[in-house]
Amino acid sequence: MYAITIREPGDPDVLEWAEVADPRPGPGEVLLEVAASAVNRADLLQRQGHYPPPPGASETLGLECSGTIAELGEGVTGWNVGDEVCALLSGGGYAEKAVVPAGQLLPVPGEIDLLTAAALPEVACTVWANVVMHAKLTEGEVLLVHGGAGGIGTHAIQVGKALGATVAVTAGSPDRLESCRQLGADLTINYKDQDFVEVLKKETGGANVILDNMGASYLGRNVDALQQDGRLVIIGMQGGVKGELNVGTLLGKRASVFAAGLRFRPLDQKAAIVADVRERLWPLVAEGLVKPIVGQVVPMFEAATAHRILEEGSVFGKVLLAAKS
Repeated sequence: MYAITIREPGDPDVLEWAEVADPRPGPGEVLLEVAASAVNRADLLQRQGHYPPPPGASETLGLECSGTIAELGEGVTGWNVGDEVCALLSGGGYAEKAVVPAGQLLPVPGEIDLLTAAALPEVACTVWANVVMHAKLTEGEVLLVHGGAGGIGTHAIQVGKALGATVAVTAGSPDRLESCRQLGADLTINYKDQDFVEVLKKETGGANVILDNMGASYLGRNVDALQQDGRLVIIGMQGGVKGELNVGTLLGKRASVFAAGLRFRPLDQKAAIVADVRERLWPLVAEGLVKPIVGQVVPMFEAATAHRILEEGSVFGKVLLAAKS
């Protein structure tokens, strides 16, 4: 088969479409004929040599994909060859074939086409695990989403609204903020010329839950923006890894700070997240209340172009890689 390989750590030009050995499913795994994968910021870090895959995972980029089941490994039940699915991966999505643990498979929901379904697994599992399963966002609460125009952000807006929350977002241009409003965001804040803490407190009194992709640079301000008993969930480090935390403010608000990735979780934890997504989120997707937002589709062999698009920061939603153009 063909897959995207990394010649050496570096800029997007190090990505090459090359022939590699076909993967084989082990016990409890399935082999997929890949229809599409999606580009995530973790892929950019891995390409640069900063984010190696977990031990035993594929060295090939790609944390999610959609496709058709081609082969079942020993002991797999509940799935059949020919089923159209999407999958959460630890790696291996930028390829014509991929192996995935059966517990990380999801059926293609509702009327979503197979290619577009590749935009769902990573954002769905990330948002649901952090905002719903951990932070327990409920109806009537305020959710602040940083990076509202990205793949995670566009999904989180819709999930928040579907759960009855008031959703505030930050983004960096009027056009991107308007697109967030069209998805349902109630309050939009341009982080380039507005103080999100000031605006959020004035308009809503603060956030009950914050989904943060920035990390260190926003740490103190995020805590300031929380209401009493607020929950800050950190899922990214675009703003650095070391910040200062005022524990007094945290104690005074009875607030919590939680940081969690998805890729390095044990298989049983990933399977539990996927199962909860299938049970509680997938019906919302099937009803059209939560939709995959695809900004651009690029042939998989042009993955370097897709990485540049994401790095430029102008795309709204997900960038997909189509395995067959």
